[in-house]
Amino acid sequence: MTWIVVAVAIAVLLGLALVVLYNKLVRLRNRVENAWSQVDVQLKRRYDLIPNLVETVKGYAQHERATFEEVTRARTRAQEARTVEQQAEAENVLTAAIGRLFAVAEAYPELRASENFQQLQSQLEETEDKIRVARQVYNDAVLTYENARETVPTNLVAGMFGFGEKPFFEVEEAAREAPRVQF
Repeated sequence: MTWIVVAVAIAVLLGLALVVLYNKLVRLRNRVENAWSQVDVQLKRRYDLIPNLVETVKGYAQHERATFEEVTRARTRAQEARTVEQQAEAENVLTAAIGRLFAVAEAYPELRASENFQQLQSQLEETEDKIRVARQVYNDAVLTYENARETVPTNLVAGMFGFGEKPFFEVEEAAREAPRVQF
């Protein structure tokens, strides 16, 4: 009789441990998804600012059509990205295109003096900062999740219930800094 009580107690403890570890993984996975949605919000804000910036620069630099089209294509590609990896790649291309747009703007002193352009540029810089923070929060959430998912005993629960790997939002070396424009 005693061994039955011990066996039941061990089974109950194992069941409780399983529930606790499962719930921990669910919370961490949800935190990763929430952090990604914060990155997504800031990226959408960036996408909303870009057409206004392009239109403002277009008014001054009519013959820079290739640059405008490149920025527009890069923005569209970034908006259509579905995975974190695709998003990171598309964002790198978009950041480079925005840098070229600002380089075009440098050639037009009257554009640089435009209040509308300065305001858009300021908003874009602010958004870039928010994107950096949101990426960091996302990557921190992924790190916490991955550490829990890969360490014993949580890795056993993660394997049993199919908690998959979450990708980090990595940025290419060339795109690690936002475009800098000095007027």
